[in-house]
Amino acid sequence: MTLLTVVFWVSVALLVYAQVGYPALLWLLAHTRRTRTAALSGTAELPDVSVVVAAYREEAGITARVANLLALDYPRERLEVIVACDGSPDDTAPRARDAGADLVLELPRGGKVRAQDAAVERARGQIVAFGDANARWERGALRALVAPFADPRVGYVCGQLRLLDAGGTNQEGLYWRYEMALRALESRLASVTAGNGAIYATRREAYLRVDPVMGHDLSFPFNMVKRGWRALYVSTAVATEPMVPSAEGEFARKRRMMSHTWPIVLRGGMLSPRGYGALYGLMLGSHRLLRYATPFLHLIALAANVALYALHAGPVYAVTLALQLALLLAALAALVLPVQPLLVARYYVLTTASPAAGLWDWLRHGTPAGWEPAEGTR
Repeated sequence: MTLLTVVFWVSVALLVYAQVGYPALLWLLAHTRRTRTAALSGTAELPDVSVVVAAYREEAGITARVANLLALDYPRERLEVIVACDGSPDDTAPRARDAGADLVLELPRGGKVRAQDAAVERARGQIVAFGDANARWERGALRALVAPFADPRVGYVCGQLRLLDAGGTNQEGLYWRYEMALRALESRLASVTAGNGAIYATRREAYLRVDPVMGHDLSFPFNMVKRGWRALYVSTAVATEPMVPSAEGEFARKRRMMSHTWPIVLRGGMLSPRGYGALYGLMLGSHRLLRYATPFLHLIALAANVALYALHAGPVYAVTLALQLALLLAALAALVLPVQPLLVARYYVLTTASPAAGLWDWLRHGTPAGWEPAEGTR
């Protein structure tokens, strides 16, 4: 067996493991290990909660967002709604006040993370929850989100995000359901490896100040674990958000996200094993590091396959090369024939390319702390 053959089959094996093998391993472990998480009983006293919404140019939707939070099934005297305006140049702040937000902060432009930091400094809740300005929480979402904090080991909880499909070409909803299933298994076994910005919460004392370009979604869970906390997922804490309509728009969104992700991976402590148990380290490597390496593994597999076919022209390498080329051709064909199988192929190719594009952007010109609302999600 030549080195080229080893490189090809190892890259293929890692790709298959990342997409299929890891979920299968999680399912097997979850069904063979006994797990238990404490929850608030029906008679337990609910904690004071501050819900923070960081906002930039959200005047069109902030009134509805504040109304959504005030309508939650949670005692009003234990709920504080904070809108942190990150240098917003429009009427977001006055509209948030008129809608009934308890505290509206008008801050200089510093990015979402610094706006959240400022809100936490002023928050009075034992638990600090966060949600995007375009998210809508179901009525019982906050009760479900704070329930796991009855366990003193829990420092972070994220809820379930359901994406609203407007009927475009984006296939993110299909992937996101797969992703939520993985997080449910990770949470059952140990801790999640990432959260989402639509609905999550931390204990006040567990909150971390991170580099403003890094964000909370990825940096909070593994850093919580390093500090001895558990980071959990609760499927009954449900939020909804509009989905980016097009696959190209989703690629642009993920490309921006990945330009924030690479600093976390390479400079933010993710690669340091200190504080991880063996199981969580396996999860982080499988679900995060290997996933971010996927575009490079695809390129290696394709290049090695072309070389092996040219050298050996065997039927096995002809079939594997045909399959790889068929995926790329299907992604291109979706431009003229937008049927579901071709759209899924296009979504996969574009979103798989996003980690490489995000890395290029970060290496070329860094990552700004500020953010703009994603096109089509407002």
